[in-house]
Order: sequence, then C-alpha cells, then structure tokens
Amino acid sequence: MSAQADHYILTLSCPDTTGIVHRVTGVLFDLGCNILDAQQFGDADSGRFFLRVHFTLPDGVTPATLRQRFGELAEPFAMDWQIHDVRQRARLLLMVSKQGHCLNDLLFRARSGQLSVDIVAIVSNHPDFAELSRSYGVPFHHLPVTPERKPEQERRVLQLVDELEVDLVVLARYMQILSADMCRALEGRAINIHHSFLPSFKGARPYHQAHDRGVKLIGATAHYVTPDLDEGPIIAQGVERVDHTMTADALAQVGSDIESQVLARAVRSHVEHRVMLNGHRTVVFR
Repeated sequence: MSAQADHYILTLSCPDTTGIVHRVTGVLFDLGCNILDAQQFGDADSGRFFLRVHFTLPDGVTPATLRQRFGELAEPFAMDWQIHDVRQRARLLLMVSKQGHCLNDLLFRARSGQLSVDIVAIVSNHPDFAELSRSYGVPFHHLPVTPERKPEQERRVLQLVDELEVDLVVLARYMQILSADMCRALEGRAINIHHSFLPSFKGARPYHQAHDRGVKLIGATAHYVTPDLDEGPIIAQGVERVDHTMTADALAQVGSDIESQVLARAVRSHVEHRVMLNGHRTVVFR
C-alpha cells in the first residue's frame, strides 16, 4: 500500500444470516469510505460468517464515529468485530532457545521491510543469541529456566509483554513448554512453530529420527499457543519432499528452511489481521 494514511481494516465474525455484507458496506458507503479489498467466508459447519474489509476513511470522519456506527450495527447481528488502523505496526516479542534460524529470519524480514512489525524484545533461556540481537539493535533478555524458577521466569516474560505493550509473542523455536496459566494469559496473541512429524517423532533430534525411518515428506506447522501442547488452531503449514539420498543433516536443513518460511507467513497473516478463529480452526484470508 503506497499511502496508508486513513487506511483501516474491519474484521468480524457472527452467526451467518442474510444481509450482513449489505449492511456493512452500507455503513461504509454512508460514511464515504472507499473499499480497497473485501473477503468473506460462510462456514456451513459452524454456521458462522467471517468478513475482512480494507478501506479508506475520508477526511472529516473520525475513527470514533466509525466505531460508533459499527457498534450500532454489530449488536443485532451478534458480531465479534474489530477495526484496525493500518498505520499501527504490531509490536513483537520473540522467544528462542538454541536454534536460531527462525529468529534470524524474522529479524531480517523486519529490518528489510518484508515484515511490517517492530521487534521490541528477544527473550531466551540461553545466552547464545545475545550478539545477534545486539547487531539488530533489539534488547536481549536472558531468562534462564529451571523447574524451581519457571514460574518466576514466566512472570518476568509477562511483565515484559505488559511493559513493552507487546501485541504478539512469537515462539521462534523456544524449546520450553509454557504453563497453562501463561498460555491463557497470551491467548490469541502467541504463535508457535514446530516440525510436522508430531506425534510420530517426539523429543530430541526429530529429523534424525525421521531419517532413520526413511520419511519422504517433511513439513512445519505454525499455530496459536494453547494449554494443549502443539494442538492450537493452525495458521500456516508447509511441506517439502525428500528422498533416500539425503543425510539426516540435509533433512534438518530443509526442515529449518520450511520452519522459517511457515512461521514468517503465519506472523504476517496475524499482523495483517487476516486470521480469524473458528472454534479450534482458523479462517485465513489471503
């Protein structure tokens, strides 16, 4: 988008019925808004309707007026709705352990403008990526984890989330299981990435386990964090074919590339307000 002044995105979901699009676009027309893009989906299984509209707000119409009009419209339709100012960049906190491929990828995408976010902090239970963080000018917080200190460590992470006004926490290969309390505190604003071998190859060196079993397809899954380990609503996935000629290390390299790409795609979809929850599933608009 070349000029984002007065650009807004409306997202909503509600019980599916007739007239929703007509009423929504009618409000935008009455206010003199210009619709740039609109996507919709009616789910026959859940009976819910989903809509994302990107539009411009004309001079003389305030965001408060816009929200008031949609508040009046939303009530009779029982809408869950939000209006987002496109100029407000999402503030991210990244968490990482000892595998830095996803961290490095997100840092580069943010620095190069491929991802329109502000990375405001990096948290790790190991000191390995302190220098990488400094090279990008991002504060690095080394918060070790032990069974005794885990509650204290998680409280400190949540304190950073509040202090830094973080919009999204990204587990960029953070190899610690979050407590149920922390998952609930970050509900809908924490994304994790993992290889798609689960539940077949759990634990350490999953790509080497997969190599031993002769797998022919590897992939990665990005999803929202929930207390159900690695079972949150899926945002993005990717796969790559492999064959018998590849070593375990070669498989791991392919897996790292897929993980980086899939996580970046999920983060972009989230910060562009393209993801909407539909029970345990997601609607992801393109």
